[in-house]
Amino acid sequence: MTPVISLLLTLVLLGCSGPRPKPLPDLNGLLRQNAGSRREPSLAQRWLASLTLRGGREQVELMDLGARQPVPLPGLNRADAQPISVSVSADGTRLAVVQQRDERTELVLYRRSVGTVQRLPLEPPGVPRAVSLNADGRRMAVQVSRGGRWEVDLIRLP
Repeated sequence: MTPVISLLLTLVLLGCSGPRPKPLPDLNGLLRQNAGSRREPSLAQRWLASLTLRGGREQVELMDLGARQPVPLPGLNRADAQPISVSVSADGTRLAVVQQRDERTELVLYRRSVGTVQRLPLEPPGVPRAVSLNADGRRMAVQVSRGGRWEVDLIRLP
């Protein structure tokens, strides 16, 4: 193959690949700075919910990426609860959390506007593991263990 053809082929292949993903160093630095460890991210519009390690225990954190600061979640992060999974609605008003408390695993819905935590029962009963809210926070998908099998429940919320 001639050098000209090789160059043209390279340019064509590069042109077809499209734009590459770019990290957001300023936000990534902020996220690293605010917590010793961060896992289970849920990104919705300008909101990032995740489980962060602070003071030796994990808790749910909600970051307002537009304001570049954490948002208070009064009543959610109880000392006797260990969060396992979190999801946030697109407007940041609702968070769904799977947490372990009093030796049981439970699914809860947190409404930021009123600061309330509502336990959501599973029917039929099972052990929740992971949760995902849809954009408007009115439906969720929950990974549930029942009888040694993993299942996914879809739940409509009021």
